[in-house]
Amino acid sequence: MAEGVIRLHGSDNVVVALKDQPAGAELAELAVPMPGPVPRGHKIALRAIAKGEEVVRYGQIIGQATEDIPAGAHVHSHNLGMGPHSSDYAIGSECRPLPALEPRTFLGYHRPDGTVGTRNYLGILTSVNCSGSVARFIAEAAEKDPVLAAAKIDGIVPIVHQTGCGMSATNEGYQTLMRTLKGYARNPNFGGILLVGLGCEVMQVPDLVGQGRLRPDGNFRYMTIQGEGGTRATIERALKVLREMAEVAGQVERAPAPVSKLVVGLQCGGSDGYSGITANPALGHASDLLVRMGGTTILSETPEIYGAEHLLTRRAVSREVGETLLERIRWWEDYTARNEGEMDNNPSPGNKRGGLTTILEKSLGAVAKGGTAPLAGVYKFAEPITTPGFTYMDSPGYDPCSVTGQIASGATVIVFTTGRGSVSGYKPSPCIKLATNSEMYGRMKEDMDINCGDILDGVSIEAKGEEILEKIIAVASGQQTLSEELGFGGAEFVPWQIGAVM
Repeated sequence: MAEGVIRLHGSDNVVVALKDQPAGAELAELAVPMPGPVPRGHKIALRAIAKGEEVVRYGQIIGQATEDIPAGAHVHSHNLGMGPHSSDYAIGSECRPLPALEPRTFLGYHRPDGTVGTRNYLGILTSVNCSGSVARFIAEAAEKDPVLAAAKIDGIVPIVHQTGCGMSATNEGYQTLMRTLKGYARNPNFGGILLVGLGCEVMQVPDLVGQGRLRPDGNFRYMTIQGEGGTRATIERALKVLREMAEVAGQVERAPAPVSKLVVGLQCGGSDGYSGITANPALGHASDLLVRMGGTTILSETPEIYGAEHLLTRRAVSREVGETLLERIRWWEDYTARNEGEMDNNPSPGNKRGGLTTILEKSLGAVAKGGTAPLAGVYKFAEPITTPGFTYMDSPGYDPCSVTGQIASGATVIVFTTGRGSVSGYKPSPCIKLATNSEMYGRMKEDMDINCGDILDGVSIEAKGEEILEKIIAVASGQQTLSEELGFGGAEFVPWQIGAVM
């Protein structure tokens, strides 16, 4: 760092502004004054870059100059475009196991299948959008019920969505929704699940129930609105069932559990030019610490690792793991092409205002959330995570959808970095928000749990990673996040809809 800019790698031909730089500013790294202003978080050319020449940040290619760029100029969407990127996947070449750490413990809810929850909710899971309103009616009635109000649970969560019918019953979209609903039913942050359907939908309740025991503790009930005789009858019966389920769930109390039982979803949203410098690498260090204690972390958002996938394949524990990730990349290239999109449709307008230009640049920063641990497994959206360590779950880059998949895969805590200021929560799993810059943290303090902007003031990545780890353990043991205090989590269940809506 020098004079309000930072160079992230010795081979970079750009630096990042840490404060607004005016036209005419003189930087030690530049032989000439800056020809124009550059906002904080944005890139400045260290030297003249010719049209077609590669632009390098993090020591990696982030795109090609679309015009001649003079030294000191602002490098952004007007003069930097997407281009070829590394395909040197070198599977497993940098897979180096991390040394183990002394185990830590947290206070969690032990479930019969050996998993440990960080919360103890009852969930009202819906098979179809047509039962969504009734699920909300049940939850509203439950809030007024004196028996349920006195129950030793964290609350009752209606899990409603926009699909479940008007779809094929045999395609990839159906199987993805099936995995998602089953995954939520089994998440250890639920002490019980009531499944409510309409009765005539494509995603039939008997099919969901019939594919295996949905909960190992047996605290599971199901009904359909048509079978119960309508809305009021369904609400009345559901309240009786929830009282019984709450009594069972309330008997489970927090008890010490090893940190190895934690499953943490790694997320970013509303990213900016600081994300890959502060919060993401700090979260990556926290991920490494968890993995070294036997825990599991999940990186996701395939469109937001695109162009940086080689950094993950090189850490794969086997050729099979590396090839599985590349198969997902190829699937996405085909998926976006079929739907008249392209992988560089991401970054979003907000990302670009924050200083990010191409998907290559965004992905290189996003991958930093995964630390340095070996890549132990690659999974489809909502597929149960069965391998401890650092893992990958395929998902869209759309945050609520991606987190939905992670929770269905077993995540019991979500840690979410943001530079622009994303606000959200994801019941049943608590969400810890990390601010990438101090300005936004100060402006949105009631939403941000930890400020990582102080890394630019000299706090080390390692120290911030340790702070994040302590927060994860405290939250897993019952401390509420700011998102929870604000009441978030009732609108962010977003299953991934794949295929035609019919």
